[in-house]
Amino acid sequence: MNRINIDHLTEAELMDLNHRVVQRLRLIHQLHAHKAMLEFRIGDRVTFDPQRGTPICGIVTRYNQKTVTIVTDDGHRWNVSPPLLRLAEPAGETAKTHQGSYPNSVIPFKQK
Repeated sequence: MNRINIDHLTEAELMDLNHRVVQRLRLIHQLHAHKAMLEFRIGDRVTFDPQRGTPICGIVTRYNQKTVTIVTDDGHRWNVSPPLLRLAEPAGETAKTHQGSYPNSVIPFKQK
């Protein structure tokens, strides 16, 4: 890879270069997140590990700009970065072990 000599750039040129590099890195990050997001479909059963605690299972309900909205078996909503998600075992095998016997297409919500 060619190295870029930045020693001759002025402060304004360095600031401009910095902004362009940051924008490019953000775009690359968004492309990676989008690619990871495409691995999941709305209705897929997924699991993820929160910072503390046991793994959480839920259903993909929405794609956001940078995250995927997951509704857990107990009705909580999480916005999770797609690279942190993985497909859970098929719902037929787990539907009866989570919160009663809801079929995959039914998501129970807490009543307020």
